[in-house]
Amino acid sequence: MKDCIVRAMSTDGFVKASAICSRALCERARSIHGLSPVATAALGRALSGASMMGNVLKGRGESLTLQIKGGGPLGTVLAVSDAEGNVRGYVGDGSVDLPLRPDGKLDVGSAVGNTGTLTVIKDLGLKEPYVGTIDLLGGEIAEDIAAYFVESEQIPSACGLGVLVDRDRSVRAAGGYLIQLLPGAGEDTIAKVEGGIYAVPSVTNILSADPDPVNLLKTVLSDFELEILETSDVEYRCYYSRERTERALLSLGSAELEDMLREQDGAELTCQFCDRVHSFSGDELRAMIAELKAKGK
Repeated sequence: MKDCIVRAMSTDGFVKASAICSRALCERARSIHGLSPVATAALGRALSGASMMGNVLKGRGESLTLQIKGGGPLGTVLAVSDAEGNVRGYVGDGSVDLPLRPDGKLDVGSAVGNTGTLTVIKDLGLKEPYVGTIDLLGGEIAEDIAAYFVESEQIPSACGLGVLVDRDRSVRAAGGYLIQLLPGAGEDTIAKVEGGIYAVPSVTNILSADPDPVNLLKTVLSDFELEILETSDVEYRCYYSRERTERALLSLGSAELEDMLREQDGAELTCQFCDRVHSFSGDELRAMIAELKAKGK
């Protein structure tokens, strides 16, 4: 089954929810960056969460960035989603490996750390992006995303994320859900949502048995009648290109490019999201420098 996001609403109008199956895109990220199991789990959770958050953006060209700086050995965990939910991302040190927790699960919280912040940046095409930052709760990512919505957007939310890494280090199952209460939701609605979350097995257990995110939502929200609003295919997608790289070089200015030319007789830039390398020869740098000087830059 292709990776996809499903969006739904309870027929009583008090709950909206999204769920994602993200096995392929998480495996793509693992393969690109050569991640350890715990790094795969951390980045996979961030990618899945960012994808669901980005999928609700309205305008073409809008984007959402989820940045986690927890003080743990992984360093920064970054995921960027477009308005369709296609994502890309990286971790600071993807080679980090930690002992399993006492319950046998990957210790994502210790790898990410819990002494830093989670920041959400929404680029909506306005002069300035919207930026919201909260202190991390535990570094497990799902609970931190839920806390962000409560603290920064005043939307009562619950989030569950999971990445199951197989013995060969590949991603066996991945995905999650994001549930939000709408105005008018009472204590009975809250109790039903909480009861459903506590009663079900883990996200990866559900998705391992059935990768359809509709089934995940219906399992977690079994006490509600759901109307499926939309289903969208998503993927790991990097927009890095030689043209964008050239624009980045030009933005450095002629003096900086002259330093590169003198020290390296060229330039090599590697994309943090897809690890592709674009090389520029000395002659190409000279042409850029001449172009910039003609414009007085």
